Amino acid sequence: MGRAGNATRTRKKGVAFENIFISLGSNLGNKIRFIESAISAIRDEKVISVKRISSIIETKPIGNIHQPDFLNCIIQCDSELSPLELMQKLLNIEKNLGRKRREKWGPRTIDCDILFFNNEITDTDELTIPHHEIMNRPFILQLMNELAPKFIHPTLNKSMEQLYEFN
Repeated sequence: MGRAGNATRTRKKGVAFENIFISLGSNLGNKIRFIESAISAIRDEKVISVKRISSIIETKPIGNIHQPDFLNCIIQCDSELSPLELMQKLLNIEKNLGRKRREKWGPRTIDCDILFFNNEITDTDELTIPHHEIMNRPFILQLMNELAPKFIHPTLNKSMEQLYEFN
C-alpha cells in the first residue's frame, strides 16, 4: 500500500536547506575508499555543500549478519535540492560506485541514506524522512550525537544527545 506524501516545508528556488544529514556505509572491497569516494562525489555536486563529517566507525551488519562488517559515517550538508532530488543524486552516486541492489540488508559497496532533512517529515512510496531505522541503529545515534547533539528529531521531539543517552 502506498503512503500519502507529507512534507512540512516547500522549497524556494535558490534557498539552501540546512541540517541535512546523510549516512554513508560500505562493507565490500576497499570500504574506506568507497566512503571517501562518496563524500568526494557529494562535494562535487554544485547544489550540495558538505559542512561536517563525523568519525568513520566500524559496525556489525544488521539484518543479514553473515556478511563483512561495515564502515559508517554521517555527513552534514546544506542543499538547494528537495529531498527527492537529493535522493536521486545519492542513488546515482551509489550506482556510479558499483552498488548492486540484490537483497535487502545485503552487502554493498556504498549505501547513502538521508537521515534527516532539516526538520522536514516526508512519508511517500519513494522516500521516508526521518529515516525509519534511526532508532534501530545505535551507531547512527552515536554519530549524530557527535555531529549535532542538539539537533531535534522532528517526530520524536528529542535531541540527538537525549536519544543517544536513552539508547
